Amino acid sequence: MLGVSVGTVQLWSESGLLQAWKTAGGHRRVIRESVERLLHKAPAAVIREAAIEPTGNAKQSADRRLQVLVVEDDVNLLRLYETRIANWPMAPQVTVAHNAFAALLIMGRTCSDLLITDLRMPGIDGFVMLNALQRAPEAANTRVVVVTGMDRSEVEARGGLPPGIEVLAKPVPFDRLQQIAAEVVSSWQLPSGMA
Repeated sequence: MLGVSVGTVQLWSESGLLQAWKTAGGHRRVIRESVERLLHKAPAAVIREAAIEPTGNAKQSADRRLQVLVVEDDVNLLRLYETRIANWPMAPQVTVAHNAFAALLIMGRTCSDLLITDLRMPGIDGFVMLNALQRAPEAANTRVVVVTGMDRSEVEARGGLPPGIEVLAKPVPFDRLQQIAAEVVSSWQLPSGMA
């Protein structure tokens, strides 16, 4: 009904997007009305974002393109991200999400190579989203970077972040983000087990 994998349904149920419970045997049972609500409630903007439209300036080639997902609720900052990232030398495919709900939908359909996210967002915040993604096998190969105005003590007071996530301070350090993107692309050329 949703067109996503079982792992994504698990992710969505754990993050609260779907209502579900576990049987004594550990199997999830999703409430049908919850699925129908999600299908009918998803705003058109979320559906458009989930379609993964590229904004990069290079033509699609047979080579793999870096898939970047940016999650930010500030529309002006999101436009700045799109413009700057689309001009990186590796010509990434950029997808944007205005909130964590949209990001979880996008990640459930097509996992990005690089996820750049804010933490403070209305509704489901970055903390909930990142904890949910940590349990999603589909997101295991996604490099995650947080760009936030929160200081380290504020992040720790909220329970911290899953391991392996680099935290950068605002204003957005685009040079560092470009270095991280280049590291992701370079890791594709390493022999298996070397990344």
